[in-house]
Amino acid sequence: MQTSIPAELLKNPDVAEADSILRACVHCGFCTATCPTYQLLGSELDSPRGRIYLIKEMLESEQASARTRLHLDRCLTCRSCETTCPSGVKYGRLIDIGREMTDELAPRSFAEKLLRRTMLAVIPYTARMAFALSIARVFSPLLPAGLRNKIPARQIPASRQTVATASHKRRMLVLEGCVQPLGTPNTNAAATRVLDRLGISLVSAPGAGCCGALNQHLSDSNGARVMMRRNIDAWWPHVENGAEAIVMTASGCGLMVKDYGHALKDDAEYAGKAARISALTRDLSEIISGEILNAGKQDAFAGIGRGTRVAYHSSCTLQHGQKLGGSVESILRRCGYELTPVADSHLCCGAAGSYTLLQPVLSGQLLNNKLAALQNGNPEVIASANVGCQMHLAGASNVPVRHWIELLDQNPP
Repeated sequence: MQTSIPAELLKNPDVAEADSILRACVHCGFCTATCPTYQLLGSELDSPRGRIYLIKEMLESEQASARTRLHLDRCLTCRSCETTCPSGVKYGRLIDIGREMTDELAPRSFAEKLLRRTMLAVIPYTARMAFALSIARVFSPLLPAGLRNKIPARQIPASRQTVATASHKRRMLVLEGCVQPLGTPNTNAAATRVLDRLGISLVSAPGAGCCGALNQHLSDSNGARVMMRRNIDAWWPHVENGAEAIVMTASGCGLMVKDYGHALKDDAEYAGKAARISALTRDLSEIISGEILNAGKQDAFAGIGRGTRVAYHSSCTLQHGQKLGGSVESILRRCGYELTPVADSHLCCGAAGSYTLLQPVLSGQLLNNKLAALQNGNPEVIASANVGCQMHLAGASNVPVRHWIELLDQNPP
């Protein structure tokens, strides 16, 4: 794609990066075939190719409108288009740049700004989110059904659950995250127990919190970098002390942390550390695959599935973002689970971080479609790899929804 962005504007590193990404696009349209919003709306402007043209037009004219913002906002950032694209267009990065510039050129209404600022002030902070959820639960009978279903049931905090206490020579860090301790606290506890059986101690670093993804996708890149630096500071002493890896049990967080090196590449103080952190970051499925599939330790987990029928929802951040599609499925099959067929497994469930709150209608349609596909094979349980997907699906599913690592957290027959 040819571009004619003003030379003065190209001095902005983000704009220069966007220009490079735009030039990689060859207008083929393969992306439209796998774009969830295009499948729902049938509008070219609600496809990756259409949004690419909108961003190109905005950068060349230095103008944007509410129409531009509408179509960029509707994007899930699921990156299914990246999996399909034959030219390797880094669409996920382009849409982040485009949204941030749109907010500058076509400012949002006061109500929109207030909602987004409130989300950024509450969701990434576990204590604040816990308070907000406690209030929401009190008033849940008065809330619309769609919003009421998004409130997770009260969970037992992970610190009160039985977790492995053995100390092993091999140590790995784990990110507790922001919402996960409240919405799905058994995930990290189960991961700790499973890795304990493999001779690995999983430890968390005080001070590490939200990965920064919510800020990044809500056009607060500066706030995201603050969180990145905070996490790096919390992890660095453990890295220097020999931590083998940084394990991500939420695939959305994993995708974000793997990008720290790129996001902070121009930060003189943190660039080197950020690159090291990204290099050490592994999705939990990468660790388990390496241990029980490649290192010959599968005997401890052989047959634990007992033929249980599982519908696996492959999160977008795992299959499209991290390019690890099929990794969890292989683990579950090797452990004795029967995976049921899931149509259109490449399509997003509609959670997409803040999308379920900012685009509730489209999110609800995608949720219904995804649950129909998952439940069509009559599974006994639905599994996923991301906290957002898990909570989103669980709010409307008739079948139990669990993180896949919980399925390994049991004794063999």
